[in-house]
Amino acid sequence: MIDRFSWMAVYPEIVLLVMACVVLLVDLLDKGPRRMTAYWLSCLTLVVVALLTGMYAMGGQTVYGFGGLVVSDVMANWLKCFSALAVLVIFIYSRTYVTARGMLRGAEWYVLSLLSLLGVNVMISANNFLLIYLGLECMALSGYALVALRRDHVPAVEAAMKYFVLSAMASGFLLYGLSMVYGATGTLEIGGVFKAVASGQIKHQVLVFGLVFIVSGMAFKFAAVPFHMWIPDVYQGAPTAVTLMIGSAPKLAAFAMAIRLLVEGLLPLAIDWQQMLMLLAIASLLIGNVAAIAQTNLKRMLAYSTISHMGFVLMGLLAGVVNGNAALAANAYSSAMFYAVIYVLTNLVSFGIIMLLAREGHEAEEIADFAGLNQRSPLYAGLMAICLFSLAGIPPLVGFQAKLSVLQALISTGLPSLIGLAVFAVMMALVGAFYYIRVVKVMYFDEPLDTTPIQAPFDMRAVLSLNGALLLILGIVPGALMTLCARAIIQMLGS
Repeated sequence: MIDRFSWMAVYPEIVLLVMACVVLLVDLLDKGPRRMTAYWLSCLTLVVVALLTGMYAMGGQTVYGFGGLVVSDVMANWLKCFSALAVLVIFIYSRTYVTARGMLRGAEWYVLSLLSLLGVNVMISANNFLLIYLGLECMALSGYALVALRRDHVPAVEAAMKYFVLSAMASGFLLYGLSMVYGATGTLEIGGVFKAVASGQIKHQVLVFGLVFIVSGMAFKFAAVPFHMWIPDVYQGAPTAVTLMIGSAPKLAAFAMAIRLLVEGLLPLAIDWQQMLMLLAIASLLIGNVAAIAQTNLKRMLAYSTISHMGFVLMGLLAGVVNGNAALAANAYSSAMFYAVIYVLTNLVSFGIIMLLAREGHEAEEIADFAGLNQRSPLYAGLMAICLFSLAGIPPLVGFQAKLSVLQALISTGLPSLIGLAVFAVMMALVGAFYYIRVVKVMYFDEPLDTTPIQAPFDMRAVLSLNGALLLILGIVPGALMTLCARAIIQMLGS
């Protein structure tokens, strides 16, 4: 598209940036402890962004803006739409939680979350190395501040420090790798990098050296082993609302960054980066599932569970090119996109229930806190059970369909190594089923330690119920979402 469409390509980002500033200014006039003006303005902003990006996605256009710095294609717009909806759901779930924990001294919770989503959107639409890095830092810097938002809570401040130090190191890895590729190709534009690498006139060793650092930086954002050290401590130490913020939209941004850099930019080097991703996937599946068994803290268990789930996303990404042939790319990458979206949808339920059970002065994050939940509330116990069974990949829930789509992508390659990886993944999924079912056992068969009535606002109950129902509905009829992901990837590959 010609440059007159530049502004159209970034309308969602402009809305987010302007409204984050508006929320910050309007909050000066709202002295209420619940900051309802900031809450409603933020929710309205997210609804507008979701509608805008959804409308763009259904339009099916690919728009390049600002001299090719930004690309607004179907994949980018759907991922931005899902990210905005995820943050909207988090705001609804966390309204009571953040108020009770003194996190609303100002509107920082809402402003930083909107700025983090702005970074996510910039990463998703980036068509240039500089823009990828700017989006990454906007998302990460907001994340550090969000983790430390409870200034008087020592675990949160400690988690923020760990997150900052390790994330800064990973950003350095990524930046160094990008600079190596830039030095070798002479361009920062992702399309230009593809053409330069495909020409075969650049030293392979230099490109692979840069590629190692790029994959290392991306692995940190995916929380893949061995770059997973931060995630259990940050998930446990951060306020639950912030944990959910870190574990939702940024995962979609990490997927988009992998697609932009590895597929759109470095696809001629697929034989090299697919081997790296295979090692990361195997290690993530093994360590994530085995370490989760030993956890008694539910947030920490879900952190290790995240590591194993990101292993499945990486498996989808490594099955796209077979012996130099990219015929299976659309199937493989769409399965990875489908898995990432479903993981975020499921994560919203699990941490939503944890926030629901928390009360003033007590965080319900130990597995023992869920004892006898069915006796206290069959609805919430049922929703949590649906979520855990979906994470375990038990049919007819959508987690089963997500795992099945990735395994089919691996098996359809016909390569013995990838078929073996699929078998290994199934074995690790069986290991993972143990620690998920253990929580279900505690909810349904243990005596409750706390008989306090569970109270939640109507909007939270309604959205949580809808969220849980989607896990079952999409498991029974996954075709629409699968088709959406496939069309997004096909259109991205063809543009």
